Amino acid sequence: MSENQIQLDYQVITSLVQPGARVLDLGCGDGELLAHLARARAAKVQGVELDEQSIYKCVAKGLSVFHSDIDSGLAGYPDQSFDVVILNESIQQVKKVDYVLEEALRVGRRVIVGFPNFAHYRVRWGLLFNGRSPTTPNLPFQWHNTPNLRFLSISDFHHYCMERGIKVLKAYYLGKKKALHVLPNLRAFNAIFVISNGQIKK
Repeated sequence: MSENQIQLDYQVITSLVQPGARVLDLGCGDGELLAHLARARAAKVQGVELDEQSIYKCVAKGLSVFHSDIDSGLAGYPDQSFDVVILNESIQQVKKVDYVLEEALRVGRRVIVGFPNFAHYRVRWGLLFNGRSPTTPNLPFQWHNTPNLRFLSISDFHHYCMERGIKVLKAYYLGKKKALHVLPNLRAFNAIFVISNGQIKK
């Protein structure tokens, strides 16, 4: 599979991972991103995933994945044991956001957080004019079957990091095919943040 065939958020995340890096993916799903990082960056990858069917798919790809709920923490991992910890499309699905991020920042030198932007103009438009929970290409679920527990925007996450003393190293705002720089909170389908040196303030 060529780089152009890889979905945009995976391309951005891959560009942020140094060759040979130690990577932990929290909520790694079927392992597609981890497998790509192992191929493209020769990264030493591990995953944590709760869904058993997804774990089987990871194992079929030859990946090392632990069956665990990331809301339970990462007690088995020493401080700074990974170069990169990834939370892509999973932060909006966890129950204990502060705790999960605190643990990710503890075990990783850098943390990459990717999430759908719930303030995209299509979401706003759908709610305003249809009066129903909106769906978009990046948020295809109905209210009754969505895995998302939290609904955050790009501005929300910026504010969250600032309020808790988490350092934002880089931020990328993604449209369908390319990064966006103008009005990202309104126009971006999803965002990717690189954070570090977090000190969660209770």
